[in-house]
Amino acid sequence: MSSTTSDSAQKPLTILIAADTYPPHINGAAQFCFRLATGMKARGHKVHVMACRADSGPMFKEERSEATVHRLRSRSVPTNEYFRICLGWEIKKDIVALFDVIKPDVVHVQSHYMIGGRVVSEAQRRGIRIVATNHFMPENLNPFLPFPQWFKNIVGRVSWRDMGKVMSKADVVTTPTPLAAKAMHEHAFLRKVLPLSNGIDSGNYELAEGEVAPRNPYPTVAFVGRLAQEKHIDVLIDAISKTPADLNLHLVVVGGGEVKNALKAQAEKLGLTSRVSFTGLISDEELREVYLKADLFVMPGTAELQSLVTLEAMSASTPVVLANAMALPHLVEDGVNGYLFKPNDSDDLKEKITTIMRLSPEDRAAMGAASHSMVARHGLTKTLDTFEDIYRGGSYEDHAV
Repeated sequence: MSSTTSDSAQKPLTILIAADTYPPHINGAAQFCFRLATGMKARGHKVHVMACRADSGPMFKEERSEATVHRLRSRSVPTNEYFRICLGWEIKKDIVALFDVIKPDVVHVQSHYMIGGRVVSEAQRRGIRIVATNHFMPENLNPFLPFPQWFKNIVGRVSWRDMGKVMSKADVVTTPTPLAAKAMHEHAFLRKVLPLSNGIDSGNYELAEGEVAPRNPYPTVAFVGRLAQEKHIDVLIDAISKTPADLNLHLVVVGGGEVKNALKAQAEKLGLTSRVSFTGLISDEELREVYLKADLFVMPGTAELQSLVTLEAMSASTPVVLANAMALPHLVEDGVNGYLFKPNDSDDLKEKITTIMRLSPEDRAAMGAASHSMVARHGLTKTLDTFEDIYRGGSYEDHAV
């Protein structure tokens, strides 16, 4: 039940979103922030975003259709050519000045790291309402840490501790799935974490009335996402190489990232150059076409807090095969809309892919229809309604199930 009054519910808010990753970054957290900003702007609110700039230089302001984006001074990361970070002591002064200008009614931080941590401190100092959403798992850091696993484990424990320290200052804490909320209870010692789907506008990926999506001339498996170590796309390529030759399966890999060249080399070594294509970054229209043409979607990642790309594929009525790890099991009913496979096991993945691709077109379509029906509970409108109420004073108790 909402805690807001009818008068306050009508007043437009000034919302500040603090996002350590934001478009043109391509990942689930960045896409969520963009959709959140777009949705709140459409509801009449004034939206500002603090995010890293994509190159060197001082802070600047960027007017975008969904928000005023303040690009903060950032630094490159030697272990990743795409990622950049903001250093707290370099951005503190700019953040204080921006608070004076923006005068937000509420701040919504998307992680406990550099920008989020500084914004939480400043908002708390000024008595401004704080909402915190966690999109982070320690495993997400592993590709950027060229250290032995024992050291990465220490970094993970410290990261959880810091998350708890920062996000405990928020009025409401959310995360995309119940599994992620449980992890935050256990490792960050946060007592009240509201599981709230990132939300998806499934209509974007459905066939319009009378629309027909032509199929590819060959059976197609699709992967969409950042080409990063924790996505384990190498396991998927290996599995495709093991599928029966008579299936003639092709794989389309959508996205960019640090392991792209290694994946291309793997495909060439396995003799799959003609059957594995890498599109790089593509437009929303092209992505929609990939989903609609694919016969099967596979997500082999092992650090997914929700996986918006999987939900997008399911919205396009596509069967799925997902790693049995983190939040992905919540998106599969074995044998109904797809299958789970043992993480990092290309033989098991091969078997699950083969099982689905041996089905009749009618049975595969039934699996796809089941995927589509499962997406309903992740509707973007419900997510935006909930966050809007929280921004106005709604509590964890108002929305906890």
